[in-house]
Amino acid sequence: MHRFVIFDDGKGRLDPLTDFRPAYGIRTGCLTTIERLTRTFGERPIGLWVPLGIRDLARARSSDPVNPESLGSGNVTLVSGRCVLPPPGLSELLPGAWLVEEGTGDVVAGCLDAPGALRFLETGNRPAGTVMALPAPALLSRPWHVRSFRDRAIRADLDLLARPADPSRESAGSDELFDRGGVELSPDAGTPQALVLPGHPVSIDPGAKVYPGSILDAEGGPIVIAAGATIRPGAMLIGPCYVGPSSTVLERATIRPFTAIGPSCKVNGEIGGTIFQGYANKSHDGYLGDAFVGEWVNLGAGTTVSNLLNTYGEVVSKASPKDGNERTGEMFLGPVIGDHVKTAISTRLMTGSVLATGGMFACTAAVSGATRRFAWRTDAGEQEFRASKFIETAKTVMARRRVEMHEAYAARIRALYEGGE
Repeated sequence: MHRFVIFDDGKGRLDPLTDFRPAYGIRTGCLTTIERLTRTFGERPIGLWVPLGIRDLARARSSDPVNPESLGSGNVTLVSGRCVLPPPGLSELLPGAWLVEEGTGDVVAGCLDAPGALRFLETGNRPAGTVMALPAPALLSRPWHVRSFRDRAIRADLDLLARPADPSRESAGSDELFDRGGVELSPDAGTPQALVLPGHPVSIDPGAKVYPGSILDAEGGPIVIAAGATIRPGAMLIGPCYVGPSSTVLERATIRPFTAIGPSCKVNGEIGGTIFQGYANKSHDGYLGDAFVGEWVNLGAGTTVSNLLNTYGEVVSKASPKDGNERTGEMFLGPVIGDHVKTAISTRLMTGSVLATGGMFACTAAVSGATRRFAWRTDAGEQEFRASKFIETAKTVMARRRVEMHEAYAARIRALYEGGE
């Protein structure tokens, strides 16, 4: 048995990604980081550790112990929730061994006895031991780092998710249309079916629905369609890509490579290189590229983003309005869109913009830079949502997906209004 704890040390500037979830809950590929780490160890963690401000919400959402008072006895492997891709040998770390990020010195992983592990989690003080430095970036520390890890994380996740239940079934030949989940895609005589361009695995859960006239292009990478997902007629999916549980890809949508759509989303238009955390709507035309979309986002018809500067140079961004500009290391970078953001029709979102939680943008000018939380921006200026009205609207939006707002969630909204981190 592997005894491990995933911890969010609260370092870096990851809001708006972490306003309503610990760092390990961010969808950093097809999977969230905690889902990826759990698959690495092959079992659940014995505990999770989060900053105080998110503790009650994390407890309400998790079946695993959050900030437990004891870790029992025996050795414990500690893994940072900001560690997107588990380093080799993670599950074989010896007591007293530490993996740290080169440059920052932030802990990626370590192994201690249970009392020592709890002291580290409570204080953040790393005891002496054998230290191995990992090249930076090994950890998320800015919102745009989701883009930096995206391709590797999606490839790793699809490799796990696209494996057939029956290993004897290999990739289809050039004239065979196939599936990996019990959904028949081969055309019957006279009956149009989905067109599959083979090359890599195509995995379709038996509970998914893929309509005739849709195109699944797996020449460039795997495609995974999860349980309850719907691919409407005329939609085109180009691998590598992922459509999560109960999500719908609407008619004529084009889903380009390195897109991962979380649960219960509805998407349309042209989407490429974008991660949807889940429970978001982009139901109309408009381009969305190299972006991150939080939960409960609604992008109005014709909302379009820029993901490339006209100089073809490195994108500069900033994590919040009070932070300075930073180099991102990316040529292609669209917006990072926080939870509960809404845009009006024909809204333009500029390269590398960071839209904070709860913003509403209904202005003719393009949205650029970093915005403040709960900003209501129109051509007449900018004001702040009233907290009570925002919570009322959020409850309505969530109820449409049959999700009831927990009191810990409402309390988190109120804390964010008060400037909580």
